[in-house]
This record gives sequence, C-alpha cells and structure tokens, in this order.
Amino acid sequence: MHTLSFKHNDQMPILGLGTFRSEPKAVYSAVLEALKMGYRHIDCAAAYGNEKEVGEAIAEAIDSGVVTREELWITSKLWSDSHGMDNVQPALEKTLKDLKLDYLDLYLVHWPVAFKKGVEMPEKADQFIPLEEVPLTDTWAGMEAALEKGLVKHIGVSNFNTQYLKALLETAKQKPEVNQIEIHPFLQQDTLVDFCKQVGIHLTAYAPIGSGGAEDDALNLFKNVVLLDIAQAHGKTVAQVALKWGIQRGISVIPKSTNVSRLQENLDALKFELSASDMEKIATLNKDHRFVDAKFWEVEGGPYTAEEIWNA
Repeated sequence: MHTLSFKHNDQMPILGLGTFRSEPKAVYSAVLEALKMGYRHIDCAAAYGNEKEVGEAIAEAIDSGVVTREELWITSKLWSDSHGMDNVQPALEKTLKDLKLDYLDLYLVHWPVAFKKGVEMPEKADQFIPLEEVPLTDTWAGMEAALEKGLVKHIGVSNFNTQYLKALLETAKQKPEVNQIEIHPFLQQDTLVDFCKQVGIHLTAYAPIGSGGAEDDALNLFKNVVLLDIAQAHGKTVAQVALKWGIQRGISVIPKSTNVSRLQENLDALKFELSASDMEKIATLNKDHRFVDAKFWEVEGGPYTAEEIWNA
C-alpha cells in the first residue's frame, strides 16, 4: 500500500478506515473485516464513543494472527474537554486503555476549541473555555510531553487553519506532523494544503467522499456529472474517484464505512490511476462547501464562531 513517510522512517498507509459515527457493534465487525482485507490504518477518536469496540477488534486481529501491532497505524484524538498541558496524558491513557494499546502511532488535537472537563458537548457559553485561558500552545506542550514519554510516536492537529498552525509553529519544540481536515472535490482547501506542504505537515482528509446524505443534488458528489463521467471511463465508482483524487494529491484519506462491500470498494481505490486530464477536471469542482460546518460550536455569548475556527 502507498504510504506517507514520517520521522524515524515510520510509514502511514495513505488509505485508512474512519470510525466516526460508526455504531459500537458495527464498528467492531467493520474494523475486524477491514484488517482481514488489508487495511492497516485505523482512525479513531475518544469523542466517537466507540474506542472500546475498536480496541476489541484490533486485539482480536492481533491475537488471531491477522496482523501484528507493528504493521498497524492507529490514530486517535484529544477531545476538547482535555485541553491544557496537565489534561493531555490522562485523556491519552484512557484512549490507550480503551484501544488495548501501549502506544498510538498518531495523536491529534481534535479541535482548536476548549471546554470544561466532563462536558461532552457544550450547550451554554459558560461551559466553554476561551483559548486565552487555555492557549493551544499549552495543550501542545502536553502533546509533546506524551511524545517524549513514548505514549505516542507522532503528534498533530485536526481542524486547524493556517493562522493556528503558524502560531503553534512559533513555539513548538516538535512541529505537528499531520493536520486532519475536511477535504473532498467540493472543498479542495488549496491554500491550506499548499501551506501545510510548504512547512512539511502531512494532511489527512476526513469526509473524503463528502456526504452521501446531502439533500441538495448539487452537493452530492455521487450525482456530479464530471465525477460520474470519470468513474464510468475507468470502470470505477464515484467514491473511488474521489478517494483517488485525494491520494494523488499526496493526502491520506480515511473513508468511513461499516459495509463489507464498501470497505473493499474503498480499498480498491488504490488499484487505478487518474489521468492529468481527470485531475484538472476535478479541480474545477471546488465549491468551498463544508459538510462539517462547525456551527455546533456556536452558542449565545460563547467564545467560538465557525468563521473564526476556519478563517482566523
């Protein structure tokens, strides 16, 4: 499988399995089947509420000889109720316990948003903590400490815009190695992609095939004429074309599915190439449309806005 190179010669498979919104019982079966198929990169997060089941599937695959731990790349994320240097390690240790692992390959700060310990999803302004009180640099110092202790091999961020990254890079002892953001043909993020490549930060695309549940046909990748034509020409699906487009930009992709045939379909995106003409056609499809719009962080009188998160 094609990989992205990290320090210490570590290699992250460019295509992985996302586990966002996967029900616990379904995610166990999906992870186990995916590992049997050849997936070696699993993307998790404490906030997804299913890391115990993911961990059970990983343990089963290792115990039965399907994979070794060393062959796997496991990513998880620090939830926003655990920002601040002293909160990182306890949150990480909980994730490691749930995943039944001694270390993570990659740990990400999930959002540049902080709120009070024990709050799952804030609904009132006083449940948030402004970044002035818990600076991202303080949280990052906790990430660096976890790295130094060997609890994680690599550290990074998620949903960080250019300005947040620049601020972090000014003081970081260890720069973020990954920024995980929403990327698909309708949200191509060229400016942020170019910046990350310039400073040596890998990108991982979540929602790489958009949202199949989009009610507006104009926002449904699976109904886009350009993508349908390219897919037909290659004898592939639109999902495979969207995934391959990301991969050929040098971006890792983590499509989520619990359907066995879709798991195989996504994995098979590695088995063909898009032409330069295909890539040029897809480049014209950008709509700057976010399926994850971050409006859920906006509450009356609160310290965060979607505009600030994406464009500050």
